[in-house]
Amino acid sequence: MNRLAKIFLAALLGAALLQGAAFEKTAKTGATQVELSSEKPLTSGKNTLTLVVLNEEYKDAAVSVKAFMPAMPGMPHMESLSEAVSLGKGKYRVDLNLAMRGTWQLHIFITPKEGKKVRVKSSLNL
Repeated sequence: MNRLAKIFLAALLGAALLQGAAFEKTAKTGATQVELSSEKPLTSGKNTLTLVVLNEEYKDAAVSVKAFMPAMPGMPHMESLSEAVSLGKGKYRVDLNLAMRGTWQLHIFITPKEGKKVRVKSSLNL
């Protein structure tokens, strides 16, 4: 009986860990790459993402993020636009408010101090 309880507990713990996996994704446009991650699974409501810009020329840039869901029958266009906070060395933190579950389009705007602004596109699935 004790062995059966341990197996059940291990299976339950394993299922809980799989359900609570952190979010990670790499977005790329041309030569520009951004790693996206979150300590918690993405949900409707407030989400905090960490962005790491992998290109050296954008390590000290201003970064903003727009998440949007296009209008569909019976549902209006939804959008969340936020300025990212620099954590140094190409790492940024941004809070996004995603109003509902579904697929959100994500545009990351990287504006270096000198040079051309870059847009990296990706998507998020809740």
